[in-house]
Amino acid sequence: MADNKELVTVKNLEAAFAGESMANRKYLYFAKRCRELGADDVAELFEKTAEQETAHAFGHLNLLYPPEQLTVDKMLEMAIDGETYEYTEMYPEFRHMAVKEKNDAAVEEIDEQIAESKEHADQFTTMLEKAAKRFSALTKVEERHANRYRDALKKV
Repeated sequence: MADNKELVTVKNLEAAFAGESMANRKYLYFAKRCRELGADDVAELFEKTAEQETAHAFGHLNLLYPPEQLTVDKMLEMAIDGETYEYTEMYPEFRHMAVKEKNDAAVEEIDEQIAESKEHADQFTTMLEKAAKRFSALTKVEERHANRYRDALKKV
């Protein structure tokens, strides 16, 4: 029974994170448009509210991904998975519907997003590979130091 509640809570936190994140982006977009229209005071209100939405979203993320459980490698792997999903499944499905509905502007936007998501996944993959090489090199250095200490202890 507790597992089901936990599963529902996780889904609720994910939905709350999505809502807060979307509100943040929407309010920043509204602020930009308000500034274009000369309503700087309204833009400031949207920007301040967007900051609060970010704080709410981060609170949800702290529960979904406790910081002490996040390594650099794990975060890169999750980012790669997310971006790969976007360019292999999500956006192609959206594109198919936009083509079917003859919405050329949406097709063009989605094509750009597919290309950018692939680029992001590639960048994260490259960074993960570099991190693995650094770790491997560090391991060899640490092993060399450990061997020196062992040799020094044998002489004592």
